Amino acid sequence: MSDALPLAPRPNLNQYKKLAKDLQHACKSGSPDAVRAWAADLIERLARLQKAEMTDDMREGLNRATQRIEERWNKLLASGNRRDRCLLADAQYFVALEHGFTSWPKFSAHLDMIARRGSPVSNFEAAVDAIVEGDAGTLRALLRKHPELVRARSTREHRSTLLHYVSANGVEDFRQKTPANIVEITRILLEAGADVNATSRAYGGESTALGLASTSIHPEYAGVQIALLETLLAFGADIEQPGQAGNQHTAVNGCLANGQGGAARFLAGRGAHLDLEAAAGVGYLDVVKGFFDDAGNLTKGATREPLESGFMYACGYGRIDVVRYLIERGVNPGVHNDGGQTGLHWAAYGPHVEVVKALIEAGAPVNVADAHQRTPLDWAVGACVGAETAEDRQRGYEMVARLVRAGAKPDLQRARPRVRERAEADPSLMAALRGETH
Repeated sequence: MSDALPLAPRPNLNQYKKLAKDLQHACKSGSPDAVRAWAADLIERLARLQKAEMTDDMREGLNRATQRIEERWNKLLASGNRRDRCLLADAQYFVALEHGFTSWPKFSAHLDMIARRGSPVSNFEAAVDAIVEGDAGTLRALLRKHPELVRARSTREHRSTLLHYVSANGVEDFRQKTPANIVEITRILLEAGADVNATSRAYGGESTALGLASTSIHPEYAGVQIALLETLLAFGADIEQPGQAGNQHTAVNGCLANGQGGAARFLAGRGAHLDLEAAAGVGYLDVVKGFFDDAGNLTKGATREPLESGFMYACGYGRIDVVRYLIERGVNPGVHNDGGQTGLHWAAYGPHVEVVKALIEAGAPVNVADAHQRTPLDWAVGACVGAETAEDRQRGYEMVARLVRAGAKPDLQRARPRVRERAEADPSLMAALRGETH
């Protein structure tokens, strides 16, 4: 699992036996809050080990992590007639799962091996740490001494190779980091013989370093995503390998599904195959047109599902020419996904002002709510308070005011407390919520 918990420093099996027994006792207590308290204590101890400054955002993140652990435990209890039994074996199994292992024996074996200095597992873990910390010297030394490491695999559930870790995706969360020299790190691994097209079990299996890196937010934030992809391609990464972006996605479609529009455009520019959904999402209008005949009917085996999904991506990535073309071809401007989100939700978050204008003119509903009861205006407000640049914030004000003037009904009570606080403290945003622009 990608959100696997980190191990304590110098971990030993007795620590985790006690952790499992504590969970069993919490379960047996019958208190509805006992398991949550167990999870909260675990998460807080791990946070203290990282010695990070405790901000409001971090506290909110810790609370979400605690809630997810409690939900997963309850889901486990609900399966296999486990309810009300509170077996130690179930608690041990759960502790193993939370740390990324598929069974307690596999977890125990991992702990035993990392305690042995120089074991294959401890060497692999040291190499992974060198990768995510950008320690090129240590990585080179480990590979010289233990050349077999370059094709070894993690003992965790995802079974990743060292190369998969350069993507900062599909591996344990605490190791999803992109050092500034990740391209150098990647070249070290590839020159040492890493299989550039090796697959891991992340996200349903078949995930490659190229697919994972192209769908990862961390290389993008570090400003090295495209250089990383170029390096993988230069060493023979297969741009068409099926399912490499996880969840049966091709690389381009996977990028679009994970908010990586820049990587999607890069791969499209390098010749990746584009179906209708992908072509719409990257804004290749000429390719999109090729899926329609002269009468406006779909061709080449395309169906309504990828058409509507592609329309949503075009809205979300600001592909205004594609949005207008597909509306002309009869796509419902209010079409929504399984979560109730419409193209207007996605465009408002962009914020993509021209797309929102086109959607409103085409009759897209402005007060439609998604599965979380959030409207496009709520999405726009959230994007505005989270804007990182003055330019994005100004476009956010314009977006909010445009939606209000089109009939969107403001209601900050629907927003999360911190969003509401920031909105109320921003006079320009409050003016935009009255439909005013400055």
